[in-house]
This record gives sequence, C-alpha cells and structure tokens, in this order.
Amino acid sequence: MEHKILLKKIELVTHNVLHLVTEKPKDYSFTPGQATELSIDKEGFREQKRPFTFTNLPTDNELEFTIKMYPSHDGVTEQLGHLEVGDTLLIGDAWGAIKYEGEGAFIAGGAGITPFISILKDLNRQGNLNGHTLFFANKTEKDIIYKKNLEAWLGDAFHNILSEENHETYPHGYIDKEYLNSKGFNSSQKVYLCGPPPMMDALQSELYAMDVSKKQLVAEELS
Repeated sequence: MEHKILLKKIELVTHNVLHLVTEKPKDYSFTPGQATELSIDKEGFREQKRPFTFTNLPTDNELEFTIKMYPSHDGVTEQLGHLEVGDTLLIGDAWGAIKYEGEGAFIAGGAGITPFISILKDLNRQGNLNGHTLFFANKTEKDIIYKKNLEAWLGDAFHNILSEENHETYPHGYIDKEYLNSKGFNSSQKVYLCGPPPMMDALQSELYAMDVSKKQLVAEELS
C-alpha cells in the first residue's frame, strides 16, 4: 500500500547525510531495523523507489529517515538534498529481515548503521544496552553518523575504525578477524551485519573463521 507523507523537517547530520522527519500515516507500523521503499512525489521521481530504513521508534508520532546523499548519482539520493519542508514523499509498507534477536555485536559500514539506529534507540529506551557492542567502519571521522548519540548510548562498547584517515583516537584499516579479536569480540553472541556488499562478503568469511555460525548472523542478505 502506498502512503503520501509530508516532509516536516530536513537537516544535515554529517557533511553528506540527511535527517528527514515526516508525517506518519495512521496505523502505520514497523519493527526496529526495518525499511520501506521511498520515492519523491514529483514528476519523474514517483516511480524511482529506493529502500531506506526508519531511524525512529515505532511508538513515535512521526517517521524519521537518515539518508546518505550521493551527489554524483543522478537520482533519488541526489534529489533528496533539494527537498524543502512541505514537500511530499511516497512510501510503501515496512519490510526487512533485520530485527533484534538477542544480545550481541552490531557491525556496520557507513550508511549501514541506519538499521541499527532504531534498534539501539529501543534498547536504550528499555535500559537494555549492556552486553551489546557496536563496531563501526567509516572512511573518515566526519563520516561517523550520530557519533555523539552512539558514544552516549554505548560508551566503551562503541568501536570505530577509519579506512582513509590516520586518527589519533581511532585505528586505521578495516573490520576483520584481527580487529574484532583485539576488541574482545564475543563469537558466541548474535551478530548484526549491515554495510556495502564487499564488506559484507569479506566479513562473513572472517566471522565463519571465528566459529560464528550462519544462524547467529542477522542481515538483509547473506551469501
């Protein structure tokens, strides 16, 4: 079912990531971690639907999306940067395989953090964040989405690594077996994965080598 929603707020949360706040259709529901197909209600863009994750709580009266823009892409994500309050968007019903299944480690790359935002918000609201860990890979420090929120929620259980910046606080490189082991990764827990396809493929191999079973993994698609 398609829903038309009004854009109520739009702001930058990093140099290339937008935070959108919209109306919430009556009786609309989703589970933290889920997404919807979204398009812009303008000529030439209504059929250009793209999947975006909800980053609010299901109990909120508004919907929120946190979306990385790609100005070099001539499409929806580029056009989102030109939206104004009062514009309308089109969304479908909620869908997605990522949902909370128990205590564990969240591993994200870039905009792959977005399915975990709502889950972590929900755990924080319940006072149940203890025992969870977040490993977050980005190119540079300025790319870390919701850095202050994640630090406040997770404290020392929030681990960053940067691939294109040498930083005095964060290690340089990629999330792999050695990095996870150095941070006390618990291979007996659930592992939530979301990131670019090459990262996902590489990490699955690394995790299997660490005796993490496929049944422990929670992700949209597993190879």
